[in-house]
Amino acid sequence: MPPPPSSVRRGGRRPAAARVPDPALDDVELAAARAALSQGRWQAARSLLAHTGDDWDRRAHRVTVLALEPYAAAFAHDWLLAEPGCADARVLHALAQVRRVQRGKEDPEVAREECRTATELAPADPTPWLGLLMLDPAPGSDGSAEGVRIFEEVRARHRDHHHAHHLMIARLAERRGDAGPDPLHEVYDFAAWAAEQAPADSPLAILPVVAHAERYRVLARHGFAPADPAASGHWRDGRAPDVLKAAFDWWLEWEHDGHPRRLVDLNFLAHAKVCEGRGAEAAALFQRIGEHITPEPWCYPDRDPSAAFRAARAGALGLRAG
Repeated sequence: MPPPPSSVRRGGRRPAAARVPDPALDDVELAAARAALSQGRWQAARSLLAHTGDDWDRRAHRVTVLALEPYAAAFAHDWLLAEPGCADARVLHALAQVRRVQRGKEDPEVAREECRTATELAPADPTPWLGLLMLDPAPGSDGSAEGVRIFEEVRARHRDHHHAHHLMIARLAERRGDAGPDPLHEVYDFAAWAAEQAPADSPLAILPVVAHAERYRVLARHGFAPADPAASGHWRDGRAPDVLKAAFDWWLEWEHDGHPRRLVDLNFLAHAKVCEGRGAEAAALFQRIGEHITPEPWCYPDRDPSAAFRAARAGALGLRAG
């Protein structure tokens, strides 16, 4: 069955209850290029990536969203036939192959080889290394030395890479934490370290909040936390209140509203404030988020993200859910 028209997938005139999270977030240029790519017109993606240049967080966001299109790999292949050796085309093709692996339609080794080829054509670009990090095979065990090596390759090219840090938080949250009580779990130390070493205006300041959400996901999945995150003390115990206060205070002072993935962070922070029971602070965040929901963390541990977001927003804003 062919994919639905992109205007419908992006929300269009759907009723609120039918809206689904759009990974493009508020990037209008990206949404337009994605719509063109879905019709086989790769020239818009070509122009978009050329103008993105070495804004690495924005480039990663745009490439990974374009790669979600069901036929992105085929259309990127067409682009490569027209422009052999084009680094942008190769990077998009590599990430599209990664997405095919995630959908069970590609051999992981094929995608890895594509990513390695892209690293050679675009040696300064962290995006192909992000693709390799997505493919690392051991996120759910005791971690992977190869995953750490790949992460360091990303950081060598862009020290504060937003997407890569989020991936590492999710991976570390899976580890068992045999060293002591869960508040001492290593994911919290990693998040605190990453936030501290980042520049003062970096959205990596929100990573400690992300760590709490990812650890809750793992605990709830294994029955160690309630299935309703708002019923859990996870956001009200131990270091959590201080972490959430610091993150919210940082957000109030943040003056860089143009970061391509800032809405990811705002969704994590709004979710945490709802779970903490701080409705007024959550309301301020919902006002800034608007309709730009992200699946994570609203889907944790096994929820419909759109329904969970709407209910939480309605509660915070004093509205009817819908």
